[in-house]
Amino acid sequence: MTTLYLAWRQPERRWWPVGRLTRQGTEYVFQYTQGAVEAAKAGFRPLLSFPDLSTPYISSELFPLFANRVPPFSRPDYGDFVQWLDLAPGERDPLVLLSRSGGPRETDIFEVFPAPQPTADGKYQMPFFVRGLQFRPADAHAEALSLAAGDLLLLEPEPENQHDALAVRVHSGRRTHLGFVPRYLAPDIHRLREAGVELSTVVRLVNPPPTPMQFRLLGQVSGAWPDGFAPLSAPEFEPLQTLVPAHR
Repeated sequence: MTTLYLAWRQPERRWWPVGRLTRQGTEYVFQYTQGAVEAAKAGFRPLLSFPDLSTPYISSELFPLFANRVPPFSRPDYGDFVQWLDLAPGERDPLVLLSRSGGPRETDIFEVFPAPQPTADGKYQMPFFVRGLQFRPADAHAEALSLAAGDLLLLEPEPENQHDALAVRVHSGRRTHLGFVPRYLAPDIHRLREAGVELSTVVRLVNPPPTPMQFRLLGQVSGAWPDGFAPLSAPEFEPLQTLVPAHR
């Protein structure tokens, strides 16, 4: 089973995980999460495709909300897209593509992200694209382009961040501020460090222009997976109570 979450972003930059998509065998299941209840207080409304917060939706095909966030395989630049994500050539699993890319769309208020799972050898290992690089000065852009796979990246909490007290900065080995880890990863990074886990973060891939900026710098954070550790364990990630599934 593969699990992805759907996050909704408020104009003031707050965000909530409002839905969970799972693949169970040959079926896809979408459920709203507790985060949708909190987001409703800030203006979130149920999506047209999923009008009832208390109902799970089941389909043998990937729901259009998610399928439309994956480039068609027929696109001439599809191979380039897969290469930007550092996936196997010809990768066509839509959930694999969404988990790495985030399913971005211009002027969109939604983001898709994966639920971390331990590796085969029981490690915590999450690739991520550095966020906010496009808002950094020219020297940060130049520094990012100078990096290579395996280069060290440094993670630094930014508790004074007015938009997110859990924000974690990403610096190069030369201490240039490049951007931030994705918001969904930040709580796990804090919890792992509090548990005494030594995290290692390195560059996985640098995509030069004309690659879109959101895919410019791919990093990877790794460390031990402590006994009993549950990623994304805040209540907002829990699915709402459901009784009768609605098939689509």
